[in-house]
Amino acid sequence: MYRQVLDPFGSLTLSALVAALPLLALLILLGVFRMKSHWAGLAGLALSLVLAVVFFGMPVGQAADGALEGAAFGLFPIVWIILNAVWINKIQRTTRYWDVLGRAFSSLSNDFRIQAILVAYCFGSMIESLSGFGTPIAVTSVMLIALGLQPLKAAAVATFANTAPAAFGSVGNPIQALAKVTSFPADDLASMVGRQSAFVAAIVPLVLLLMLDGRRGLREVWPAALTAGIGFGIGQFLCSNFFAYQLTDLSAAIFSTILVIVLLKVWSPGRGVSASRPAMALSGAGQNPTSDSDLASEPPRDGTAATEPADEVRPPDSRRDVVVSFTPYVLLTVLFALTEIKSPVQRAVASVGVSFEWPGLSVVGPTGKSLSITTFDFGWLAAAGTMLLLTGVLTALVMRVGPRRAARCYREAFGQIRWAVLTISSVLALSYVMNLSGMAISLGTWLAGIGGAFALLSGFLGWFGVALTGSDTSSNALFGAMQVAAAHRIGVSPLLLAATNSTGGVQGKAAAMQNLCLAASAVGMPGREGDILRKVLGWSLALLALFCLFAYLQTSVLSWMVP
Repeated sequence: MYRQVLDPFGSLTLSALVAALPLLALLILLGVFRMKSHWAGLAGLALSLVLAVVFFGMPVGQAADGALEGAAFGLFPIVWIILNAVWINKIQRTTRYWDVLGRAFSSLSNDFRIQAILVAYCFGSMIESLSGFGTPIAVTSVMLIALGLQPLKAAAVATFANTAPAAFGSVGNPIQALAKVTSFPADDLASMVGRQSAFVAAIVPLVLLLMLDGRRGLREVWPAALTAGIGFGIGQFLCSNFFAYQLTDLSAAIFSTILVIVLLKVWSPGRGVSASRPAMALSGAGQNPTSDSDLASEPPRDGTAATEPADEVRPPDSRRDVVVSFTPYVLLTVLFALTEIKSPVQRAVASVGVSFEWPGLSVVGPTGKSLSITTFDFGWLAAAGTMLLLTGVLTALVMRVGPRRAARCYREAFGQIRWAVLTISSVLALSYVMNLSGMAISLGTWLAGIGGAFALLSGFLGWFGVALTGSDTSSNALFGAMQVAAAHRIGVSPLLLAATNSTGGVQGKAAAMQNLCLAASAVGMPGREGDILRKVLGWSLALLALFCLFAYLQTSVLSWMVP
């Protein structure tokens, strides 16, 4: 049995410095040397293994077994979710219904600013709820260009809009990773994150409006932006607290869109800028693009819409086509309802699978208490990835995508995420070694030395992790246990600071190099990542500062918000 050592050097500062070395190495390799994330993750993992054995006294076999468990958790359920979610998106994009879905959002208003919010914020969040992985940025930035936005502004708006749904990501992936490394129930974490992210979500559309049309846009269209934001926040709160947190972003996007539609029945912008052209088609749809950048073939450079989508007058889509285009989201909601709401079906599905102690691991904390992280849960039938797989099969049937084309889409989906598989596995392995060896607790205890001020900076830690890794899931895996250790030390709710890591991290999506590169490529402006960053960084940091203050108040005057 290995008993975690909090302070192997007799100096907490020195112990924490050594414990931080794998994270510092990872962040320097990513941020300074621009190393590929999978190689940086492997380097950080190798260093963590050496430090855990040499300085923290963890047996070599247990350190290796801990890394293997972390890598296995990266593959299941996280990669299993991502693979099947990206597959669904690939299937959609090979059919004409992908264009129909985009037109359904963009045709709800004649004002391009409202259209942009609906496309980038609501539609983008629906895509994020399934595939994530930067896909919303690639898709919506091209759609925004078709609305008439200049490529640089389209890329910036699409990138910033993608921050709101990131705390729940693709079918709750960030929450699952956070639950594993903190030992909190995923439902409890989702509930707390939902109470924080609703605050952020309500502000993001107002910022988008300022990015789109400055103070004039805010003055003329604020009711629509505020309705979209509040609707999204309410949807996030209700779904994460009272239903299935895996559907949080999907439910929020739908609820937000419905409220905007209702508002537009009784209100319209007083002096708004009308979009004189019909709703656009998504470039590249129906052509089975092999990468997100394929969607950006020859975008307009002068900020005007392409002449063919702008000038062509086409008949409206049929009601049947619109209904079919929403098939994946409807099916996913139904499947999660069947497996999450207590019922005979839910109990039967949950009973299939196995939980077991990871072979070779026998670890207790500094107090002698066994760690739940050593238990591996393999509930394959109830897993979100399995629900996505079944959704994809049913979607292919409804959209009449043949087995051969569906199989080709699956191969393309795996090809798209192949390096992410290695990155996720290595980062999760790194986090497990740090958590099991005691390095995470050592670092968290040292960080708590700044006292109550740590609660004010807790969200920045999540932002920094996402900005460097590009993933809220990775940031939660790396910093979640530290947040909990610091919270115990300073006497605030560990659940609150764990959730703050995830919610604070979402603004880091706007500054993540992976997303900036994807946005620049999608709008045909490779090499202009710095220009996009300058347009979004100020807004990202400003909203992060507001959130950090909000999270700090949740430790005192707003403590009633903590479940």
